[in-house]
Amino acid sequence: MNKLNYIRKLGTKAKKAAQDLSVLSEKKKNSVLKSFYLKIKKNSKKILDSNKIDINNSKKNKLKDNLIDRSLLNKDRIKSILDSIDEVISFKDPTHKVIAKWRRPNNLIINRVTMPIGVLGVIYEARPNVTSDVAILSFKSGNSAILRGGKEALQSNIVISNLFRSSLKINNVNQDCIQLVNNTDRKIVDLMLSKMSNYLDIIIPRGGKGLVKKVLELSNVPTIGHLEGLCHVYLDYQYDYKTAEKIIFNSKLRRTSICGAAETLLIHKSVKVNDIYKILKKLNGSGCIIIGDKKIKKIFKKSILAKESDWSKEYLESKISVKIVDNINEAIKHIKKYGTNHTECIISKNKKNIKTFERNIDSSIVMTNASTQFADGYEFGLGSEVGISTNKMHPRGPVGLEQLVTYKYIVNGKGQIRS
Repeated sequence: MNKLNYIRKLGTKAKKAAQDLSVLSEKKKNSVLKSFYLKIKKNSKKILDSNKIDINNSKKNKLKDNLIDRSLLNKDRIKSILDSIDEVISFKDPTHKVIAKWRRPNNLIINRVTMPIGVLGVIYEARPNVTSDVAILSFKSGNSAILRGGKEALQSNIVISNLFRSSLKINNVNQDCIQLVNNTDRKIVDLMLSKMSNYLDIIIPRGGKGLVKKVLELSNVPTIGHLEGLCHVYLDYQYDYKTAEKIIFNSKLRRTSICGAAETLLIHKSVKVNDIYKILKKLNGSGCIIIGDKKIKKIFKKSILAKESDWSKEYLESKISVKIVDNINEAIKHIKKYGTNHTECIISKNKKNIKTFERNIDSSIVMTNASTQFADGYEFGLGSEVGISTNKMHPRGPVGLEQLVTYKYIVNGKGQIRS
């Protein structure tokens, strides 16, 4: 079939499904999600077997280790999928809620009421858990979705999406609420971005810089997402060493391949030299390459001297850029110059400096004395996320259930006319 006809056929079905979803009760939605939960639990071996095929194919194709790690499913990650489904079931339906109401002098009643966005187009690489996350969040928020995952997780995505579609079917709900593009030809992505404005209401890219850049350049549909996650940790001059060490270590090395991993460490010049050395030694001893400025090079001889370009790098691996700064204002200035508005952290016991950091950092997520790796919808209590947005317009940060609705105005009158 012609690729454009194929993708537009999916679009037509998705629009019809979105209309059907608009009249679905919260009880019915939860019945579908409960069925999906049981199917994931019952078919976990089938999911893991399909994932083994994906991982083996990725290794044969010599994909980067961080992409393979993001594609990997195991028992713990299946449990995370189940936990996300369970939590989303517990949430209230975010649609058709009156979020504001007021009366005008002419007695018109103005209601601001939530409504679904419509049809989501989600383009992503690796991370087969995204297939489940998007399915549950888009469905509960009344949106249909067209999913285009990468070839590195194709078999896993097919199994998970089919389990959701079968959950819809047994509950007599339109299966086309969720459709997976099972063609990995990259031409499909171009067509989704440039030829689907009559079918898609929003595009959500999840993947590497190359994918997101392409989406931002080509899409004639509004997008939600972020280009890079160049996250910073700033260690202030008043600090508790044990707290600082564990936050820095976790922010960088818990999982290096996620967008919330710290990529740059900024350290106040008054921090003890021995403390800086111990922190860098621990990172380096766990396989992390230290790329530092001249002052760091003197403190930690094993570090590599940083180039200007290193301050702009999202490594997504065991590397970190480290710089000594004169004060908090220099740290903020550095973050504003090189950051990508994703997630920044301050480690400090000084309340005034914490407030200064919170007020002056424009990023979508600002952490104080907590790991940057908490930059995640599930950790925020959103059940899950379809992605993290660094856009200045709504939504920002983790995009969960409540962020997948827009609103309309319903105006109630009693025969009023405008003079």
